[in-house]
Amino acid sequence: MGAPVLNLRGRRRWSELTRVERVGLYTRQSLYVLLWLFNVSVVLPAALDLDDTAEAAALLGGGLAVSAFAFAAFLPSVRRWPDVPPPSWRRLGPLAVVSAAVIVFAETSLPDTGQGAAVFTVVAGLVMVLSLQPGRRIIVALLLASALLYGLTDGTLVAAAVGLLIAGFFVFTVRASLWMLGIVMDLDEASQVKAELAVVEERLRFSRDVHDVLGRRLSTIAVQAELAATLASRGDERAAERMLEVRAVAHEALREARELARGYRATNFDNELEGARSLLRSAGIDVRLGDGVLPRAWHEAAGWVVREAVTNVLRHSHATCVRITYTDGVLRVENDGAQPSDGQDGSGLRSLRERLAPLGATLEAGPEDDDHWVVIAHLPGTGPLSATRREIP
Repeated sequence: MGAPVLNLRGRRRWSELTRVERVGLYTRQSLYVLLWLFNVSVVLPAALDLDDTAEAAALLGGGLAVSAFAFAAFLPSVRRWPDVPPPSWRRLGPLAVVSAAVIVFAETSLPDTGQGAAVFTVVAGLVMVLSLQPGRRIIVALLLASALLYGLTDGTLVAAAVGLLIAGFFVFTVRASLWMLGIVMDLDEASQVKAELAVVEERLRFSRDVHDVLGRRLSTIAVQAELAATLASRGDERAAERMLEVRAVAHEALREARELARGYRATNFDNELEGARSLLRSAGIDVRLGDGVLPRAWHEAAGWVVREAVTNVLRHSHATCVRITYTDGVLRVENDGAQPSDGQDGSGLRSLRERLAPLGATLEAGPEDDDHWVVIAHLPGTGPLSATRREIP
């Protein structure tokens, strides 16, 4: 994924820019100023030192021309970097022609002071523009060419070393500046992606809670309503009692839906056990709870397992008995009403398995002994030191 492009064409105030836009604007403007400032600061004093006005004007004009053509090639790529590729060799043609003309003129018509200023201007302009080209070979070629040009102008190794240092400075400045700008852009993009993922994760969490909580309540309502309808068709007075239970479950579902919408609801293992026992017994299903000791650190995750398993019992089985036990790091929810299965887990179990995986827990679900269905959660790292004794009636 590429870094975002900063193209600050609008005339917004500094206070209206984001921090990343400020960094981008500052970096680009600094490179523009660097290109002009160094060239002008070298060429202008050298031109003023020349006695011949025509030579001074030619040196100053040539230096400004090199800077202008370098800036024209440099600006489009840097302003919209990294969206726009580096200047093509075709675009660099005018700069190369002007640079060659300035070097030839300086070597044939100017004294040593003017020659040094002209060479500096050409090296600075070419190196800054060509530093945008990818790869290491172009950089090595730039450094060697700069050293050679300075060495030929002055005829000494010292001049060649100076040329090498000047070229290295401009190469490092351009590449390091754009590299740091790229890192800032990547970090900004990563923070945006992180924020988007947080929103998606929260939506997923909410959908899971809706599935777990309201799905179980609605399943209970459906079972109770069907039973009430059957009793009513027989003229049984217990139909009214069942409908009252349906109303109570509906009110409880409404309360939990409001808690979900407000973000206040948290999973509690004790409450899930009590709720499971109440719902299953209201559906005519016997409930047997073990007396195992569940570490408090796993209460929330175990609550998810119990909630999903009980919801599936109410929806998909004809169970008459449900057993919930915990022993040695294994939470087990078993019912005796297994139905034929296609071997694939439903969305609820898949979602639960995904929620448990980051915690290091695993989930298994499937038939056992023909008529039994079991959901097993393996909770690692459980032990007596982290356990809180809880007697389950």
